[in-house]
Amino acid sequence: MAQTYRMWVAGKEEAGDGEFCHTASVSDVERTVSLAQETFQSGVWSKSSRHYRADVLDKSAALLTASLPSLIALEVRQTGRAIREMNAQVPSLVRWFKYYASLLRVEEQPVLPTAGKLHNFLQRVPLGVVVQITPFNHPLLIAVKKLAPALAAGNSIIVKPSELTPLSTLLLGRILKEAGVPDGVFSVLPGYGATTGKALVQHSLVKKVDVTGGTVAGKEIGKIVGGNLARYTAELGGKAPLIVFETADVQVAVNGITFGSFIASGQTCIASTRIIIDNKVLPQLLERLKVKTESILRRMGAPSNSESMMGPLVSAKQLGRVETLVDDAVNSGKARVITGGKRMHGISSLDGIDFSKGYFYEPTILVSGEGDGIVGTRIWHEEAFGPVIVIVGFDTEDQAVQLANESEFGLGAGIWTQDLAQAFRVSEQLDAGITWVNTHHRNDPSSPWGGAKPSSGVGSENGMDAYNAYTTVKSIIINYASTEESLVTDDWFSDATGPVRYG
Repeated sequence: MAQTYRMWVAGKEEAGDGEFCHTASVSDVERTVSLAQETFQSGVWSKSSRHYRADVLDKSAALLTASLPSLIALEVRQTGRAIREMNAQVPSLVRWFKYYASLLRVEEQPVLPTAGKLHNFLQRVPLGVVVQITPFNHPLLIAVKKLAPALAAGNSIIVKPSELTPLSTLLLGRILKEAGVPDGVFSVLPGYGATTGKALVQHSLVKKVDVTGGTVAGKEIGKIVGGNLARYTAELGGKAPLIVFETADVQVAVNGITFGSFIASGQTCIASTRIIIDNKVLPQLLERLKVKTESILRRMGAPSNSESMMGPLVSAKQLGRVETLVDDAVNSGKARVITGGKRMHGISSLDGIDFSKGYFYEPTILVSGEGDGIVGTRIWHEEAFGPVIVIVGFDTEDQAVQLANESEFGLGAGIWTQDLAQAFRVSEQLDAGITWVNTHHRNDPSSPWGGAKPSSGVGSENGMDAYNAYTTVKSIIINYASTEESLVTDDWFSDATGPVRYG
């Protein structure tokens, strides 16, 4: 990557610190926030008509579509995600711009049933300068999910992408500018959380912070944001359970498990990492799951190869975490490896790449070993963010629900069953903000996406809720009584003794 990537500030590229990708200093943050605030106060976007903003969002969708080939290639290069995944994921992003464009055109303003001759209607107005902090695993997807409702509402936005994957987010600046987003409305400041991120979230002019990331970082950011009484949305950690009941089609469930667990090399917050299987079908399912997982391993290669099934982890740090959690569980005797369980070396039989030069880890299945088994291990409870699943059996529906809810996290969950009553019954008992039945990872702009427990965050993305979270409600009350009526009912300190209005 010989190209140099600069910051995107108020409609143009600007130099920062660093060589390959310029990072923002504290002074860069101060200047960018000030520009964003000035733009917001000017009203060029914040007070523009909703139809104008909708047209710009629609044009953004069209320009994003035209840029897909270059954006997909860049996502693969910076994340290591297999290109077959990015070919499917990145084109779906246009839906978010189109959805919020449509919402702007059809949103209705409530008129409240106020007593008396008063007309009370509500408007939603933008907050001001908002900061969005995005992670490494889905750089464009998560950026667009946050951007679309914030832009629709009329805010000025500053994005701090992960220091590991900032490049594709920077390219959004050119697309949005060409679509008609005014200079100063959208900026991208790459940098590290301890410097750039901290300077952004603690700035007094920032009215909302929206972060996707780890639980520890999310809690620390929340403390800072709370000190400013700013709005806060956080999509944090997950340790999604996936329950397979006896009535499920075993092969369909196996296909669902491998997709839910190994897509993005397991680096998703809703990855199905705790697989809870009815003991009646456990042996059969485990055998088929092993075959399926080993078939993925045989077809791994370069991320740019369209035939490669899975890419590497994003960094040495992430690889080390996965290795530590797996080794702790296996070495303690509480878990045993069915397949996988180690870093990949050697040459790919698919395309000849050298696995040892990347952060490749084998797709891995662990089951219980001795003592209290795998349920007592760190990898059952902690977010590994890698291609590792742990499997336990159950005998009753109540046991399955108990195992599923035995976690501090509550973001995603999955159920596989052909029993409709069971699907409704169990889904209502799971402590998860998103529950899929006979599918996984489904994500639509209209469908709320957020956690049910504090460790998985606060608030939600997508849908009307996300749009509302980027606005504040303005209540307008108009008295339409005649002058004669007002003289009688609204003179509180009248010399007369008749009734007067209050409230």
